Amino acid sequence: MMPPSTEVVGPIIAETGGTDLVPSPSLEQAREFARQSKAESTLRGYRSDWRNFCESCDSHHLAPLPASPDVVASYIAECAGRLKVGSIQRRLNAIAEAHKAVGLDSPTSSGMVRNTLKGIKRTMGTAAVQKAAALADDIRAMVAATDAGLIGARDRALILLGFAGAFRRSELVGLDVEDCGFGKDGLTVMLRRSKTDQDGAGRKIGIPYGANPETCPVRVLQDWMEQAGITGGPLFRSLNRHGQSQLDRLSGIDVARAERAGLDVAKYAGHSLRAGHATSAAIAGASERSIMSQTGHRSVQMVRRYIRDGSLFRENSAGKLGL
Repeated sequence: MMPPSTEVVGPIIAETGGTDLVPSPSLEQAREFARQSKAESTLRGYRSDWRNFCESCDSHHLAPLPASPDVVASYIAECAGRLKVGSIQRRLNAIAEAHKAVGLDSPTSSGMVRNTLKGIKRTMGTAAVQKAAALADDIRAMVAATDAGLIGARDRALILLGFAGAFRRSELVGLDVEDCGFGKDGLTVMLRRSKTDQDGAGRKIGIPYGANPETCPVRVLQDWMEQAGITGGPLFRSLNRHGQSQLDRLSGIDVARAERAGLDVAKYAGHSLRAGHATSAAIAGASERSIMSQTGHRSVQMVRRYIRDGSLFRENSAGKLGL
């Protein structure tokens, strides 16, 4: 079985306690670069999934590293009764990363494991349970439900900018004042890094002025900045118990709370603003290309996953049947 000191840290595994070799500074630097090759949220998921696999192997007196294809296939078969297909796939990814990290062939690529996963998919299905998209009326309800004072000003700016820019939570909280440029046509946001741009190439996103000052993302953002006295650094910040703006950056949990204000939390989730933008734009007749330009999706197939039901009745062939 795997020594207790071995822990997945992303694409590499820490050295086990059975060696007395001291890693060189260059090797430690290489390991750090390897850790940075994946997002921290991905690493956390891998660590959790790898620990679960190790605990399962330990309970059956089996070795997790290297693991045989039969062991991995049995493991995911056990998972099938309590996990969704996507979660099972993520655990397989963690097992594969752990083996690759120490130069071992991954058992997840074996025919036994692939066929077991294929059978799980056929039995359980792979359709994701999607949360509802927050459409324009929902956004207005969210804005109306925000608190008074500075926290309300901040939350309104979060909601409206997130919706207009089709931003992810991580992208919103990562914005700095220096990333925003106000002009006669609206706001230009320089998104320096995102989930699909881990190398930091960056891209610009345009946010035009809205027709209604109360729901205009540009004016509402300016109002938040003026009230909070923010002239540089993090754009969205936490507030202390006295309602005063702090220097530290807002967390994703705070964004989640603001995003679902006034809505059914069982129906809406983290991607509701982003999906809402894509769906609302599709309903209004925006082209898939223009939606992709705002959301940053690189393929039509991916952006269509975010357009919930907005295009079901646009150019629908059944409407041409004369019924």
